[in-house]
Amino acid sequence: MGQKQQSTADPTAEPKKRRRVGFFNVDSGIEAKDCIKVYLVSSKEEVGSPDSFCIDPVDLNSFFDEDGKIYGYQGLKITIWVSSISFHAYADITFESTSDGGKGITDLKAALQRIFAETLVESKDDFLQAFSTGSNLIGSMISSGEILKLKASNGRVTDCNSDLKAAVSDVEVVRMVVGKTAAGHLYSRLIPLVLLLVDGSSPIDVSDPSWELYVLIQKKPDQQGEIQCRVLGFSAIYRFYHYPDSSRLRLGQILVLPPYQHKGYGRYLMEVLNDVAVSEDVYDLTVEEPLDYFQHVRTCVDLSHLLVFDPIQHAVNSAVSRLKQGKLSKKIHIPRFMPPPSVIDDVRRSLKINKKQFLKCWEVLIYLGLDPVDKYMEDFVSIISSRVKDDIIGKDSGTNGKRVIEVPSDYDKEMAFVMYRSPVGEASDVKMDENQTNQEEQLRQLVDERVKEIKSIAQKVSGHRV
Repeated sequence: MGQKQQSTADPTAEPKKRRRVGFFNVDSGIEAKDCIKVYLVSSKEEVGSPDSFCIDPVDLNSFFDEDGKIYGYQGLKITIWVSSISFHAYADITFESTSDGGKGITDLKAALQRIFAETLVESKDDFLQAFSTGSNLIGSMISSGEILKLKASNGRVTDCNSDLKAAVSDVEVVRMVVGKTAAGHLYSRLIPLVLLLVDGSSPIDVSDPSWELYVLIQKKPDQQGEIQCRVLGFSAIYRFYHYPDSSRLRLGQILVLPPYQHKGYGRYLMEVLNDVAVSEDVYDLTVEEPLDYFQHVRTCVDLSHLLVFDPIQHAVNSAVSRLKQGKLSKKIHIPRFMPPPSVIDDVRRSLKINKKQFLKCWEVLIYLGLDPVDKYMEDFVSIISSRVKDDIIGKDSGTNGKRVIEVPSDYDKEMAFVMYRSPVGEASDVKMDENQTNQEEQLRQLVDERVKEIKSIAQKVSGHRV
């Protein structure tokens, strides 16, 4: 049997080259918030100064790619200065190198344009020059507006409000109607700060004359001694028609610029808005999706008026007396301790506080009436727990609040629904777990948060010991 012949290697043949396997470095990107700093400056000397005021945007990542990252840059650093005089912005962009690591190279200019639009200037020299050329810009914009003063006496202003007026004596509020004044031009300068500092915000329609701007202005002398108008903050109010011959005011946006926060300016602005609502006898003043901190301030302001509003005192005392009568926490069904409809209407007509907001204040008013508070705290918490449970889950059947029901229709399926509100209470956006044990824990957390909030507000409006 023959053997297979072994092939012999040719010693003169070139050896085969081994194929090398390389690994491609995929660019993981950098989050915008990790490489961008934004400073609010009021003079050219503050640009680049270590003492410049650095603001903390709510979500820089949302202005970049879907995952909020910047790609293609190594050693990237973006420093943005925003002028509080003209509200122009300038971005200083530095990086070591660029390369496409599989995700492309982010167009930084386009991304920043989405935030700052026409306020972004390309030249640093132009930005610095604007501190001089734009020093009278705000003053000229507001010149056609109406100056509003916080009334010294209108039956609602308390001693606390008088102290507030003294603290903000150097400021004024100017009302500007969009479409009739330079309000749209001014607001376009403020939009970048709104986007950066107000969570979930979007610009208002500057072509709609139903919008009104209330601009908080401080007048200070500049380095040459000339009076300069500075914007400390603003609010945007939408005026709705209310049948048959009235209107409703809805606060859509409010912002106090970061350097001026926690100094009473936001509260002062709210007091002026309340004065407008009362003096013009609108139906009510509402707020569109208030953030937690603003809701806290708003409730403190409203309570300062409610505490000296005589028509509700009897109803508050009556509710407090009923709460003190017995162990509510031991009862199967706990009453809601709602204010009488006539009281709700009196508050709306006189103070322009709508029902939903008044009910939040009502719980604080009851708490303030408990003395000693510790003795009745268990029953008070039971009331809050019962109210939260009814509002979130619904009494018995869980069908409270607004509900939409589809109905058969041959006309338009998208129009085929009816909406109704059950008489139990307000609708809630809180999503509850279907598991009963988890529901109880969620409810307990909501009640604890609400009681904590009530205590905090009570302490602020009266120095109440908690």
